[in-house]
Amino acid sequence: MSALLLELLAPGRFALERPWLVPAILAAALLALLFARRRALPAYAWPALAEAREAGARRRDLASLAPALLRAGALVLLAAVLAGPFRRGEPSPEKRPGLDLVLALDASGSMRALDAEVAGEWRRRLDLAREVVARFARERASAGDRVGVVVFGDTAFTLCPLTSDGALVAAALARVEAGMAGESTALGDALALSVKRAAGGSGEDEARRAAGAPLEGRLVVLLTDGRSNAGSVPVDVAAALARTTGTRVHTVGIGSRGEVAMASRSGGRTLRFERHDLDLETLRLIAADSGGRSFEARSSADLAAVYAEIDALERVPRETPRPSGEARPEPLLAGAGALLLAELLLGRLALRRLPA
Repeated sequence: MSALLLELLAPGRFALERPWLVPAILAAALLALLFARRRALPAYAWPALAEAREAGARRRDLASLAPALLRAGALVLLAAVLAGPFRRGEPSPEKRPGLDLVLALDASGSMRALDAEVAGEWRRRLDLAREVVARFARERASAGDRVGVVVFGDTAFTLCPLTSDGALVAAALARVEAGMAGESTALGDALALSVKRAAGGSGEDEARRAAGAPLEGRLVVLLTDGRSNAGSVPVDVAAALARTTGTRVHTVGIGSRGEVAMASRSGGRTLRFERHDLDLETLRLIAADSGGRSFEARSSADLAAVYAEIDALERVPRETPRPSGEARPEPLLAGAGALLLAELLLGRLALRRLPA
């Protein structure tokens, strides 16, 4: 029994599977004890009680609280037994399987269009797109996904490889400027590179499986405001690559219809009006061919709603790790038994009452 009690007192060794049961049980026990205390226990009166109290016997009355304290301690331990005590084991590694997600962002010259209204102020399409995509990246990374970024214009390049650091992705997106990859739109190059980055390579996939983090899927979210007019990879070839590698592609078309005011490349106040029409049919075919969906954000308010819908569509169920350890109610039962035995001996010997 002494070994069990020492185990019980070891710091950090024990935990309760249902700790909420302890206060509930103790509250019920307290109500029962208060109800029982209303009934006086029968006993013979002691004629010399007044003289004994004057002689200092009041100190003896304090000892009558000992059985109640021992019984209360036993109730606490028994309540803890019902709450499911277990001894902590080695912490199991938390598995957070998620998606390999690549965000492809159009940074062509047309993204300078001033048709994004935020708080009554007209801003460039790219400014709004960066903010929405960065927020989406942080949320997905915090949920357990690996996120990468591909930026495209005349060509496509990897701005940020797959990572679980959402702040790093957001910082990389903040540096994107319109025209940094050229003025045109290499849609096929962007899609092919994004699919390649989402796949990550077979060697990396095998390493993740060996580490106990199975791949749940690969996803590309491609945002553009124009049509493919540059690059070396045809769009249909890139779409076939996504299909054969099992990579879903959601496409997002952004921008208003007709002519729109364009910000100056040099940052000056000179405005010009241009027309940049979306190739919605091509975006729908890309999405449908890979099992994804095509979205259109014609106003600035629509873009955040589109990414919120994508976020809801691509949620991967997370498993909550169960507490690791071995059920051990014995130390608590031993402690409760010891307290009840002490109460019995104290009542039978030291605080014995004369029956009525």
